[in-house]
Amino acid sequence: MNSRNWVRLFLTTLAVGGISTAVVGFAVRWGEYGHLFQQGKIGEIVAVLTWLVGVGFIFSLISQMGFFAYLTIHRFGLGIFKSASLWKSVQIVFVLFVLFDVAYFRYKFFQQPGEGIGKYILLSVFLLAVGLLVAYAKKKQTNKEAFVPALFFMIVVTTIEWFPALRTNEESWLYLMLFPLLICNMYQLLILPKLLTHARIAKADK
Repeated sequence: MNSRNWVRLFLTTLAVGGISTAVVGFAVRWGEYGHLFQQGKIGEIVAVLTWLVGVGFIFSLISQMGFFAYLTIHRFGLGIFKSASLWKSVQIVFVLFVLFDVAYFRYKFFQQPGEGIGKYILLSVFLLAVGLLVAYAKKKQTNKEAFVPALFFMIVVTTIEWFPALRTNEESWLYLMLFPLLICNMYQLLILPKLLTHARIAKADK
């Protein structure tokens, strides 16, 4: 893929991160920002919007670093394990381990007196559901071999990128960071084959 397409991927993912964070930010912090809309405080709304978009750009950069790191790790994994099926099995183990960690260890560290593990499990279930949907879309877009790597990326890599918010256990920050990361990661995963196809067509036309 040529540099033009890499720049296009970078800029569009940056935009996706900024826009998604702005939308999610107002949604998850409506109790904090809702009165600005009700009172028509345009200047303050623009200031908050600018801040959220800037934060979204940071989330997008984290997502892009994770994506390119994963592309490298995937190649290393195939080279180290020599077998695609073995490498898939290793990735599945990591997926299960991370899903367990997100639920159990957050519960152990952040549970409130009398609080059950239910809501912590729901977060892992949500991650798994999104990962399965995106992995299925990736499989339909390319081939069945892409399912497990896509699932690994959407769950394991997203969780690593999400770690700063996981450590704080501040609910608004958890969701403010999670949803843009998922959206950016999904976008990169599904748009890359299209960019590669365009690059091949452009090269063939020369």
